[in-house]
Amino acid sequence: MRRGGRWAVLCAAAVLVVSGCGQRAAEHEPDFASAAMLPERLGADGTTIAVGDPGAPVKVHLYEDPRCPYCKEFETTGGGPRLGEALLDRAAVAEYTLASFLDDRLGGTGSKKAVNALRAALEEGKFVEYHALLYANQPEESVDGYTDAYLLELAGDVEGLRSPRFDEAVRSMKYRAFVAASEEAYERAGGVKEPEGPGTPTAVINGKRIPLEYGALLMERETFARLLQEIHDKPGEWDATTL
Repeated sequence: MRRGGRWAVLCAAAVLVVSGCGQRAAEHEPDFASAAMLPERLGADGTTIAVGDPGAPVKVHLYEDPRCPYCKEFETTGGGPRLGEALLDRAAVAEYTLASFLDDRLGGTGSKKAVNALRAALEEGKFVEYHALLYANQPEESVDGYTDAYLLELAGDVEGLRSPRFDEAVRSMKYRAFVAASEEAYERAGGVKEPEGPGTPTAVINGKRIPLEYGALLMERETFARLLQEIHDKPGEWDATTL
């Protein structure tokens, strides 16, 4: 078998090409008890939010927009829950770059408001739980549903998150500079060929991006879990260009 052939086998079950936001996913109830155990922090670049053991051998960098239904699908019924298990096992660490391009594309401010609220949740040590809750209760993509009132209502379901400081950060868009910088980081990730950004969700594992034509494996829960396990067991053989 040629180098990288095992990755092609893993992708055989994921033949649907995923090109971006568009479909809805079934609901998934966040596991707050487990999520609260995960360490979270802001990276040195000021935009990357990292979750999990920084010494874990598998690093999964995700590019997401809170309004993107495909991101919800990944986080609720796709590979996201299996990634969460890998984080708890200290087998992987997740990094998030939060985009907000759908506001400009669809109109509104929901993505920006949600990214600001997620940054405020990180300040309170509640990013993981709140991130899961926002995707589990994501409004329709075409509806600018992440209003201040809705974001605060959802925050009330995360124990210890609501406070005068958090509420004011949400209402005043305290982290608007972070929102703008995160969108810029997302766009830079697309490089010359994709100046508007690589699309959401995009995953870069141990520095190697999963190509667009294999994006469907992000939505195949068990296929994605096997991919993470293979990379964990044989990191030197992971080559996304030979999936």
